[in-house]
Amino acid sequence: MAFLFDTNIFLEILLDQGKKEICKSTLNNNFGNIFLSDFSLHSIGIILLKLKKIKVLDQFLKDILTHSSILSLPKEKYSEIITFALKNKLDFDDTYQALIAIEFQIGIITMDKDFAKISKVVPINFI
Repeated sequence: MAFLFDTNIFLEILLDQGKKEICKSTLNNNFGNIFLSDFSLHSIGIILLKLKKIKVLDQFLKDILTHSSILSLPKEKYSEIITFALKNKLDFDDTYQALIAIEFQIGIITMDKDFAKISKVVPINFI
């Protein structure tokens, strides 16, 4: 099964945090089958620029654009965001990720326990 990698997986590596190695391993195990949302890409860019990690952002963009597929929520699906968020008690970014996973029939790999709320709707792999 293909998986959408949540923003936190990439940030764990890029910001050299505690679960960096397991996140790297998970990405390596899914090499050639890595999906991320445009929302994740933009969020990572915002965070790295704010932290002035320009070289890290530059390398990330080169790597991710070469070795992954970037998915966007079709505009006709945006009308589902509020309903899905309220029904599942998710914030905007988690809802956006979930709707992309549903749209493209893929699972989600994440460290965000909020996704447990939708594990019956979307296959979730927690790190």
